[in-house]
Amino acid sequence: MREVSLRSRLVWLVVFGVAFGYLEAAVVVYLRELYYPAGFGFPLAIPEPRVLLVELGRELATLVMIWGVAMLAGRSGWVRFGAFCILFGVWDIVFYLVLYFVLGWPESLMTWDVLFLVPLAWAGPVLTPVLVAVSLVVAGGMMMSRVEAGYRPLTRWWIWGGAFLSLLLLLVAFMANHGLIQANQVPTRFPWIPYLGGLVLGWGIFWVAFFARAEGGESATSGEKL
Repeated sequence: MREVSLRSRLVWLVVFGVAFGYLEAAVVVYLRELYYPAGFGFPLAIPEPRVLLVELGRELATLVMIWGVAMLAGRSGWVRFGAFCILFGVWDIVFYLVLYFVLGWPESLMTWDVLFLVPLAWAGPVLTPVLVAVSLVVAGGMMMSRVEAGYRPLTRWWIWGGAFLSLLLLLVAFMANHGLIQANQVPTRFPWIPYLGGLVLGWGIFWVAFFARAEGGESATSGEKL
């Protein structure tokens, strides 16, 4: 079976991410017509439990579909993870672009949105998920390119610890307003310090793992631990 080039895979990952982002936006357009005919805003219109359960299932199914495509994008765990990052980032960016051109929403990058519902409600200005999405696309592309060129990333305990802390800070920031949303109130303050800390730390850890060593990185055995 002929090996598909990295460039071709990257193109098709972006194509799939764009199509999937459009599909996600289309679903949200329908939901807003049903629950926010006057325009989306807080406090949220809480759907009946059955519909809410379906929505939670849809969000989980979205992640499964993205990961499923990423699993076909390469043979190593790092390449597949890079593909997942690209898909997730493109999907999220296109989602907001479609909503803007169809609904004229968000009015600005500082407009608040509910980002996710699993395991708690995520909320924040649109700028916050967009910055994460752009970071994922750039880092994912670099990751795939470096690993396929033969580089093996540094995988020490403190690298994993820093990555975990970065993710934890971002999750804390995104889910900080869960209580207000659950109480049907309007969130107004976003925890920028943990958010920016998580984003900067994540980029620092990524750079050390993939660029701070001599070309070739660790051995193939140690570098493939994912």
